[in-house]
Amino acid sequence: MIEWIIRRSVANRFLVMMGALFLSIWGTWTIINTPVDALPDLSDVQVIIKTSYPGQAPQIVENQVTYPLTTTMLSVPGAKTVRGFSQFGDSYVYVIFEDGTDLYWARSRVLEYLNQVQGKLPAGVSSEIGPDATGVGWIFEYALVDRSGKHDLSELRSLQDWFLKFELKTIPNVAEVASVGGVVKQYQIQVNPVKLSQYGISLPEVKQALESSNQEAGGSSVEMAEAEYMVRASGYLQSIDDFNNIVLKTGENGVPVYLRDVARVQTGPEMRRGIAELNGQGEVAGGVVILRSGKNARDVITAVRDKLETLKASLPEGVEIVTTYDRSQLIDRAIDNLSSKLLEEFIVVAIVCALFLWHVRSALVAIISLPLGLCIAFIVMHFQGLNANIMSLGGIAIAVGAMVDAAIVMIENAHKRLEEWDHQHPGEQIDNATRWKVITDASVEVGPALFISLLIITLSFIPIFTLEGQEGRLFGPLAFTKTYSMAGAAALAIIVIPILMGFWIRGKIPAETSNPLNRVLIKAYHPLLLRVLHWPKTTLLVAALSIFTVIWPLSQVGGEFLPKINEGDLLYMPSTLPGVSPAEAAALLQTTDKLIKSVPEVASVFGKTGKAETATDSAPLEMVETTIQLKPEDQWRPGMTIDKIIEELDRTVRLPGLANLWVPPIRNRIDMLSTGIKSPIGIKVSGTVLSDIDATAQSIEAVAKNRTRRSVCSRRATGRRALH
Repeated sequence: MIEWIIRRSVANRFLVMMGALFLSIWGTWTIINTPVDALPDLSDVQVIIKTSYPGQAPQIVENQVTYPLTTTMLSVPGAKTVRGFSQFGDSYVYVIFEDGTDLYWARSRVLEYLNQVQGKLPAGVSSEIGPDATGVGWIFEYALVDRSGKHDLSELRSLQDWFLKFELKTIPNVAEVASVGGVVKQYQIQVNPVKLSQYGISLPEVKQALESSNQEAGGSSVEMAEAEYMVRASGYLQSIDDFNNIVLKTGENGVPVYLRDVARVQTGPEMRRGIAELNGQGEVAGGVVILRSGKNARDVITAVRDKLETLKASLPEGVEIVTTYDRSQLIDRAIDNLSSKLLEEFIVVAIVCALFLWHVRSALVAIISLPLGLCIAFIVMHFQGLNANIMSLGGIAIAVGAMVDAAIVMIENAHKRLEEWDHQHPGEQIDNATRWKVITDASVEVGPALFISLLIITLSFIPIFTLEGQEGRLFGPLAFTKTYSMAGAAALAIIVIPILMGFWIRGKIPAETSNPLNRVLIKAYHPLLLRVLHWPKTTLLVAALSIFTVIWPLSQVGGEFLPKINEGDLLYMPSTLPGVSPAEAAALLQTTDKLIKSVPEVASVFGKTGKAETATDSAPLEMVETTIQLKPEDQWRPGMTIDKIIEELDRTVRLPGLANLWVPPIRNRIDMLSTGIKSPIGIKVSGTVLSDIDATAQSIEAVAKNRTRRSVCSRRATGRRALH
């Protein structure tokens, strides 16, 4: 079969070369258009259901909202895990699906079951599903800063909610733009219960009067003076006076009772569950751009930056947009670094081929198989939906050295057969037809064995395909691209390489002994080979014993799921006790941000406590997430490393009641997705009584503090303050 393929390929070499040219053009297009990210997405296929039940305690939210939703979602087809989380005023339900489930199919199934359970929820409560994004979809963050002092937090938040948010959502593949921080302005009505009782008005009647007074209505049209006029009743409330003049009731003597008679109307901030701060200089409003699942992060970030640049001219005087997190910097560093290493590897392989073959055109045959194999790998990646990241490109890097093996062996054999023909026909010049026949026969001689050997190498990564969960999602891209590259090299070895040899292996072919490098290696290897063959048992015994020498070093090597990656940014996530007020949380956030900004290597500090307005963020108010952008490494102090910066930050930020944690942003989100714990090491305590769980966790905290230099803190399951 292999022999037939080789001979048919050579016989139809024009068609084969046209196919190779088409393959290279197609592959180049896929390389340019392949989505790019730093790491493969390790998150599960999940759909988040967020339900707001304003003002209600967590236990009420759990009983009336979260429990009905979780029990209903257990029946969703393909769902393997359903997690419910209740907090003050909000419910979050996470429906985790089996690997390989289409995200949009999963979302449609969840919506179907959500319609079924809607009638079981309290009146006026409705649920919504989160964006079609993954847990690591936060790719860009920014802050709105007022340099003039003319705009307060409510105006900055209004700019974010009603201008920037909608403009950025028009960018393709942006799943959501979440607002964070600032103040949402609202009209607040403080009712006097004594006056309500005096006038005989109930609170529901006040609510009904407000709703009926805040409406618009149309009344068809009328014709007057040869013109048509539309009839419209404009009744939207637009000022405090409009509220004050709402009639609640008309007394027996015909005197109306106004809202101002029983209540005080004012503007004020909405209850705050999220606060943002920049560089320790005070609170700001901001936004988070969330990437649609499976899309090109770098392209979307570029589009977001361009859009924000055009929108700056429309902002009020003194208001600026400050970038606080930009994942494209990490993507560019990771991809550029790996691409340069791949290029260096290509160059090294090319030099080695040229040195050992000692024939430039023959070396080109081997070298040309590398980009062609790369094109094949990217074409298959394109159809499979894999993006280019450090793992998928790492698989190609692993395969590069082995991809040229078949070409080199085939070229060496062709050299030998051409050299033999010259010895058998001294003084004769080989003609074109004979040369093609010799090269074809040489290819047929070693082609089947080379093809099988490359297939064996290709199949060596099959066990990795059996990995499931996060392990499979992490190492799968590496195994896929390595397999595709090797499979492409195997196909090229029997289809394209024989034709390239026929075109390029011409002129005087150097003998093997004419290569000085070969002579040196043969001279060194030949006596060693003779000695080894003379003592076969001793050689095998030494080889067997050498295997055992790796046992001790192997036992001393640590293990970790993900290697340490310098993302260029840090996330500060201290643990605090529950029950902190918004004002105290804001003061604490500003203090820590100011301390962090004092370290010279820090470029910007964007602090967030509480949650952003998105279903992908369920952080309670006491949960602090501070994004730290570091300066480029050439601006660091001499001798500084990322570990030394973290140590200095840890020494600088020492506040009572805070347990420090410094982690890379993406790494942290991956850890939280896999374990629900924000630190690399954590212990989960399960039980039926919250007080017992807290007591056990605090005992573990006390023991751990005596055994580690790092911060230790147990998350309290109880301790929130409540008025009964």
